[in-house]
Amino acid sequence: MTIHIGNAPCSWGVEFAGDPRNPPWRQVLSDCAAAGYKGIELGPIGFMPEDPAVLGAALAETGLELIGGVIFRAFHDPAKWDEVMDASVRTCKALVAHGAQHLVLIDSISPRRAPTAGRADAAEQMDPAEWAAFRDRIATVARMGAEEYGLTVGIHAHAGGFIDFEPELERLLNEVDESILKICFDTGHHSYAGFDPVAFMRRHIGRISYMHFKDIDPVVKARAIANGTGFYDACGQGIFCNLGQGDVDFPAVRQILLDAGFQGWCTVEQDCDPTLDVSPIDDARKNRDYLSSIGF
Repeated sequence: MTIHIGNAPCSWGVEFAGDPRNPPWRQVLSDCAAAGYKGIELGPIGFMPEDPAVLGAALAETGLELIGGVIFRAFHDPAKWDEVMDASVRTCKALVAHGAQHLVLIDSISPRRAPTAGRADAAEQMDPAEWAAFRDRIATVARMGAEEYGLTVGIHAHAGGFIDFEPELERLLNEVDESILKICFDTGHHSYAGFDPVAFMRRHIGRISYMHFKDIDPVVKARAIANGTGFYDACGQGIFCNLGQGDVDFPAVRQILLDAGFQGWCTVEQDCDPTLDVSPIDDARKNRDYLSSIGF
């Protein structure tokens, strides 16, 4: 089993490129390497330098490989299409410049869906025309990434967006060709949504091209769902705990990957609130140690 373990800037609280609370990008790289990882995601476009010479030198200095990048944008909002495309093109160019492979598409949090994160039965649904246009926007970026840039494109379900719950994810997979859209499977978000990540992996392992490892504190999750807590507030409450301390069965996840002969990257993402008194590098080390302890 050739599986490589990486990490991502969101584990250092980096969600948006312009957030003044973000740590310096060079610190994130050095911390990631010091914690024992061999690769890192790009983070939101604009957080790390878009000049390939600058970022390339820093990656070489830290011994890190660039794994991929995430388009966390409002695919659900037609008024934001220009913003989605700008971020998509810039991210594709950055990934190709550094030989990274994975382009991850995430519909960002919508005010219409944020209050019902984790509650599929209460969540507002798109009407058929809105869904079709939404699906086609995702497919357009997926086709661009796959066919124009040669990237492996994966859809990623995310709490508070319109691809949140398992039926929505499976509907999209049924309607967009597998040749352009695979799955970036996030264990934590699937649990947050109220579904079983291990069962989903068993059904869809053939389409999973990339993994995000995230764990969920079941006590915090239950409270957040009961109270309609917003996603970022839930992060601040510690909903994403260290790996192995929540409700995701990582030994079973490992076995599914092993049985399928999965090759490639699995990236730790422990979204955190950068304003809290936390030590991302300590959590990154603990997560790497846990994964090593179960055979990763």
